[in-house]
Amino acid sequence: MTPLGAKLRAMREARGISLKEMAAALNVSSAYLSALEHGKRGTPTSFLLHRMIAYFNVIWDEAEELQRLAEISDPKVTIDTGGLSPEATELTNRLRDDIDRLEPEDLKFLRDELVKRAGRKR
Repeated sequence: MTPLGAKLRAMREARGISLKEMAAALNVSSAYLSALEHGKRGTPTSFLLHRMIAYFNVIWDEAEELQRLAEISDPKVTIDTGGLSPEATELTNRLRDDIDRLEPEDLKFLRDELVKRAGRKR
């Protein structure tokens, strides 16, 4: 599941909306919406994302959060480390090979550490 998929599912369930109802309102298939929630489809188009925001009738802050989540929810990432350090290439390859073996708390730690360290260098 992607961050956007988790948020959409939580919003839908909190409002008591079925997957089928939401899909019909957005004029997409329930299979597509399910795949989007489960991270089997890439991020939605900006047009569809705006329709989702309108569908949920959310305030500006929550709309911005949905847009931010969409930006970090591509389930099929490609990273080009050409021209970067050997450590960058090793890190991306280790993540590729081992990410499915890490516990959620390990993933949170690595994510938070990356955000902290990347922000420090800007």
